[in-house]
Amino acid sequence: MDNKNTMNAGWQSLRPSKRRLIQLYSALLHNAHLKGFIVGEIYQGNAKYACVPGFNCYSCPGAIGACPLGALQNALASTGHRAGWYMMGIILLFGVTLGRTICGWLCPLGLLQELLHKIPTFKLKKNRLTRALSWLKYVVLAVFVVAIPLWYGVKHDIPVPGFCKYICPAGTFGGAVALLSNPNNTGLFGMLGVLFTRKFVILTVIALTCIFCYRSFCRFLCPLGAIYGLFNRFCLVGVRVEANRCNGCGACVMNCGMDVRHVGDHECIHCAKCMNVCAQKAISLKAGKVVLSAPADTRREEKPSNNGNSGRIITGAMLAVLCLALVWFNFLDPAVRAETGTQGVQIGTGEVSTGYDPGMELEDFTLTCLDGTEFHLADTRGKVVFINLWATYCGPCVHELPYFNELYKEHEDDIAMLAVHSSIVTDDPAEFLNDKGWEIPFAVDTDDDLLWKIVNGSSTLPQTIVMDKDGIVVYNQIGSVTPEMLEALYEQAEQGY
Repeated sequence: MDNKNTMNAGWQSLRPSKRRLIQLYSALLHNAHLKGFIVGEIYQGNAKYACVPGFNCYSCPGAIGACPLGALQNALASTGHRAGWYMMGIILLFGVTLGRTICGWLCPLGLLQELLHKIPTFKLKKNRLTRALSWLKYVVLAVFVVAIPLWYGVKHDIPVPGFCKYICPAGTFGGAVALLSNPNNTGLFGMLGVLFTRKFVILTVIALTCIFCYRSFCRFLCPLGAIYGLFNRFCLVGVRVEANRCNGCGACVMNCGMDVRHVGDHECIHCAKCMNVCAQKAISLKAGKVVLSAPADTRREEKPSNNGNSGRIITGAMLAVLCLALVWFNFLDPAVRAETGTQGVQIGTGEVSTGYDPGMELEDFTLTCLDGTEFHLADTRGKVVFINLWATYCGPCVHELPYFNELYKEHEDDIAMLAVHSSIVTDDPAEFLNDKGWEIPFAVDTDDDLLWKIVNGSSTLPQTIVMDKDGIVVYNQIGSVTPEMLEALYEQAEQGY
C-alpha cells in the first residue's frame, strides 16, 4: 500500500497542471502549420490577416496568424496613409476580455520562459531592483514599438518595425533560427549580417536570464505584456480577491514570481498560482461573475455538480478544434496545397527547360500593372528583364526600390522591369506609391500567387530575378541588393547566360 501511495504521489508531482496543458495547447494552435517546419516555408494563407492573442512571430514556419505587436508596428508605420483601426480594435478586444491572462495562459513565449526556468540552478528572487526594472518594458513600448515606426513611417515613408528589427527574441528564434535550421534554406545564410548577430546575442542573453530569473523577458522587456497590463484592472477574465475573506497577510504577493504589488495589478499575469497559497481561500479565477477556478472548499452548489461532464465536453471541443486546425493548415488549406515551382518541363529542342533556376526559361505570364497596362513576359525578348518581389511592410524592400528605379531610368531602352507586390496586402500599394515618382511598372500578384509560383517566390523578401535578352534566368536570389550589384547583374545579363 505504501509503495502504491508513493507511486501515486510521484505521478501527481510529474503530471502537468491544467494551466500548463492549456499553454501547450495554445502554443500548438498558434503554430498549427507544422508542415512549415518540414519544408522551411512560412504559412501565407488568409489566416495570416488575423492576429493571434499571444506573442508569436509572423515569420515562424508554423505560425498561422500575425503577431499583434508586429501588426501594431506596421499600422503605426502606415499612419501617413491610413489609420490602423483594425489593430486598435483587436488590441482593445484582447485587452478588455483577457488582459494579461494571455501572458499567463496563452502566450507561447511565456511557456518557453517558464520551461527554461525549470532548469535546476540557483534562482534570483524578486526585489526592489526587479520591480524597478519591470517599468523598462514601457520604455521599450514607447521607443521601439511606437516612436521608431512612427518616425520612419511619417518622416521617411519606410516601414521600420523597431522592436521586431532590433530586439524581438521570438522573431530571432521562431523566425530566423527556425527557418535557417531547415536544409532547404541554406541559401538564406548569405543574408545574415551584423543586425542578426546582435539579435542572436540578445536572444542568448534573454534565454540565459530566464533560467535564473522567472519570466525575465515578460517582466522587463515585453511591450505586448505592457499593453495588456493597462487593461488588467477591468479585463473580463482574471484573478479576483474577495475582500471579505482577505486578511491582508501578503502571502499571494510574496509567493508570486512576477513583480506584483497586489493581485490583479498591471504586472499580474493571472496565472492563479496565488490561489493555492491563500490560507483564507479568498482568490479565484473568474470570467465576469462566472467562476473558472476556485479553492475546493469555497465552491457552493445547490444542485448536483456536473463539472465532470462539462469538463469532458469542453476538453473534447478543444481537441476537435485543434485536430481541425492541424488538418486544415497542413493539408486542406489552398495556400498549403498550392504547388510551388514548375522546373523540369522540356520546351523546344530540349536544350532549355522551363523553371526558375539560372539557365532555365521562366514560364510565360501576364500581369496587369497598377497603372492599367499589362506586362507580358513574352513581349520582353531582346531586353534584359528585372523582376523584383517586394511588399510595403518589408523595410529592406522599400529601401532598395529607388536603386531599381535609377537602373531603369539609366537603361530604359534596354531593360524591361517589373516590381511585384506580394498578394498579402496590408497597405494599398497604389496609394503607397502615389507620391514616390518612381517609373518602374508595379503590379500586385494574383490571388493564387501566379508569379510567386513561376519564380519560386519565397516568403522571405525581397527577391530579385534577372533574365538575359533570350529570356534565360541568370539570377534568382533572396536578399537586398545595392546599386553596384544591380549594375553588375545588368552587365552579366547583357552578355547572356
